[in-house]
Amino acid sequence: MPHQALISTRKGLFELEQDKGAWRITNSNFLGEPVSMSLYDRRDGTLYAALNLGHFGVKMHRRDPGSSMWTEIAVPTYPTQPEDRKGDPFPWKLKMIWSLECGGPDQPGVLWAGTLPGGLFRSNDRGNSWQLVESLWNVTERTEWFGGGYDEPGIHSICVDPRDSKRILIGISSGGVWVSDDDGISWTVRTSGMRADYMPPEQAEQPQSQDPHRIVQCPSMPDALWCQHHNGIWRTTDYAAKWERLKPQAADTSDFGFAVAVHPQDPDRAWFVPAGADQRRVPVNAALSVTRTRDGGKSFEVLRNGLPQEHCYDLIYRHGLALADDGENLLMGSTSGNVWASTNGGDAWQEVSSCLPPIYAIQFV
Repeated sequence: MPHQALISTRKGLFELEQDKGAWRITNSNFLGEPVSMSLYDRRDGTLYAALNLGHFGVKMHRRDPGSSMWTEIAVPTYPTQPEDRKGDPFPWKLKMIWSLECGGPDQPGVLWAGTLPGGLFRSNDRGNSWQLVESLWNVTERTEWFGGGYDEPGIHSICVDPRDSKRILIGISSGGVWVSDDDGISWTVRTSGMRADYMPPEQAEQPQSQDPHRIVQCPSMPDALWCQHHNGIWRTTDYAAKWERLKPQAADTSDFGFAVAVHPQDPDRAWFVPAGADQRRVPVNAALSVTRTRDGGKSFEVLRNGLPQEHCYDLIYRHGLALADDGENLLMGSTSGNVWASTNGGDAWQEVSSCLPPIYAIQFV
């Protein structure tokens, strides 16, 4: 069967389909409206879309399998901020849905949403209602979280362990890595080994100072996770008990970036999109590349075939790199509205589109 994908952009949600290796846009939804995140629920085939409409607030929509119609559903809502919490650094108000994730296969209807300003929400009824995970919202360290990319801290990565749906790992910019082993009842921070060089030396290893840009989990070996951090690439093979920093050696690349993908069957194989740190945030030497490791970070290849190598200033956001279940087909979308595809694990790339709106996220369906 041909691959399909969703592309969330600043001016709508676009559907793509692959036929004999070539991709084409087949449909557009919410044209002109910012879609911060979309989600395909492989448990029942439902599609979800989160919109960030500025003055009109955040909206969420659901499309049932077999239907072409979108239904507006509930959005996560923060409780009224108590008087004794008025000193919190950020208002208790939903700014954006930055991540969406399905619960486990044994949890039909369960969804997770990561938001700005750093709240995690759960739905048990396919988005008809949402509840703030107060156990995480009330951790003492939350008052020390700070913005990373946005003014407010935000949850951009949610990893549900395929072996045990009660095990959840999240990444916060900036607030570190947090794990729950009991379905969100309690949380522990897991940043041992990480270092934030943008902080004063005595604060560089503090958990709440860590800015993981994106965290992904290998489905076949869930204890193996990869993290693109503000200060480099990290990996763990013991479910975040200890993180190890890994650094590409090539002089024409970097370990700064936002996106990361991991092979679904091979925990040693991962992809990254390097950029020039820190204020530039464009490809190194204005030449777009993807770095790949196939040996757990002992070595990295720099992949350029088919990607623009002159005057390229595209940035790939956290969710702008996607890998299909076959471990070979990749899609990559940029803030300049460009989309590239690879059918061979990144060895070669082809341009899919050069005229989409700025791209926030890509997901295979």
